[in-house]
Amino acid sequence: MDNDVSAGSGITTVVGRLALGITLLAFGLGYTEVIDGVSAADAVSIAQYVGGIALFVAGLMALRDRDSANGTAFVALGALWFTWAVSADGSANAAGLFLLLFALVALSLTLAGGDQLGQGAYGLFFVSLLLMAIASFADNDGLTKVGGWFAVAAGAVAWYAATAALAHWPTALPRRAAGRGVTATG
Repeated sequence: MDNDVSAGSGITTVVGRLALGITLLAFGLGYTEVIDGVSAADAVSIAQYVGGIALFVAGLMALRDRDSANGTAFVALGALWFTWAVSADGSANAAGLFLLLFALVALSLTLAGGDQLGQGAYGLFFVSLLLMAIASFADNDGLTKVGGWFAVAAGAVAWYAATAALAHWPTALPRRAAGRGVTATG
């Protein structure tokens, strides 16, 4: 583990979260269509190389460093991002099924525990994918855009988590004492 990075956030985790954050931001912004002339199709190369290959490699490195939680997350998400990027052609129902399965992986990562920022990013990503899956099945562009905004929020959380680890910013909410006379230990 790199001594310049706070405990629990090795450099591999930082790289993985940066790759996830960039991919989620590109993916989400593409689906929101908030930037004129930028669509989800424009996120494909970022999803393939940054979200797919770089995230997958970061996952393998995390597994090598015996970080099974982040290693599993990054490998699974890397494989899914790569698959999404190379399988853009297909029916709306096939896309919906893929997004639903992808959402289940994000849900598993959310429920697996870990730090608050990681769970927050995965939870927002789960909501994004679930909304987009429903939108694909129902052919609802408005719901797709809402899902895109959840992906943008997930990307921002993942990006903050990586930056916070590097800059030694807060990565957890402070705990409050239960009342008068209660002291925190440890």
